[in-house]
Amino acid sequence: MIDVIIPNYNGAALLPVCLEALRRQTRRDFKITVVDDASTDQSVELLQTRYPEVAVLPLRKNSGLAKAINLAIAATQHEYVVLLNNDTEADEQWLAKLVGALETHPECAFAASKLRLFDRRTVLHSAGDGYRGNGVPFNRGVWEVDQGQYDTSVDVFGPCAGAAAYRRTALEALASDGRVFDEDLFMYCEDVDLNVRARLAGMRTLFVAEAVVYHMLSATGGGTLASYYCGRNFILVWAKNMPRAAVSKYIGSFLAQQLQITFSALRHIRGAAARARLRGQLAGLVALPRFVKKRRTIRQHQQLVDAQFIALLGK
Repeated sequence: MIDVIIPNYNGAALLPVCLEALRRQTRRDFKITVVDDASTDQSVELLQTRYPEVAVLPLRKNSGLAKAINLAIAATQHEYVVLLNNDTEADEQWLAKLVGALETHPECAFAASKLRLFDRRTVLHSAGDGYRGNGVPFNRGVWEVDQGQYDTSVDVFGPCAGAAAYRRTALEALASDGRVFDEDLFMYCEDVDLNVRARLAGMRTLFVAEAVVYHMLSATGGGTLASYYCGRNFILVWAKNMPRAAVSKYIGSFLAQQLQITFSALRHIRGAAARARLRGQLAGLVALPRFVKKRRTIRQHQQLVDAQFIALLGK
């Protein structure tokens, strides 16, 4: 059985497209849980009236994406956990192909979907996610026209959590104090953090080329919110997770990247997004001691030697 978890915040206008696509799935052995992060629109009422098959986990207080997903994972129980953004439309074969890949490949812990843009359906958003030594995550194939260049299912660094499948046993092994995602990140890069920890622990991700999802980019988040949390969390994920040899190798490129972000934001200081990015960097520095303390737990779970992990990083 499969638990499909959909985090939602004020997504009443988005949920019908997402949920109708799940009703069309060829594979049917799944249960949907929508974790509603204290929406102020009609999301919960919509779910209760139009989608009675969906379990709703309503939160009284908006606590951030990471905590919302953790609560939903704790409230479910099936072997496979599938995370899906509310601003998506899945191909009818998506779930069958995605979870089927994990069933066929027991050596893999996670499975990544092929994400295309909702409004430009031949353009890719992600063919699996990667991570660079300078602390910047990236989407494989982003903005490329899909002409079959990513039609082979291969190992990738990790999945975008907007449409990904996980073995529950793998998530439980990575959890700290029962929490799979790091709630201190609040939102943005929480999946990057999980991917880095999984790779350090020796877990693998399979990109499943036939598992296609169409994504309305940042329909729920984005804007200054994304600028702030990316500015903050790029720093914190790197400081928390990079093993000692990787820190030595990449500290120069990490600092250079952060200075580049700072100077770029200063050049565009009149823009709200630029100011949010600067505030995020400052917040990252303030939170840095707390995240450095988490390194001990990461090292306890590390299975790869540092050189093996470094070899997985993107250029």
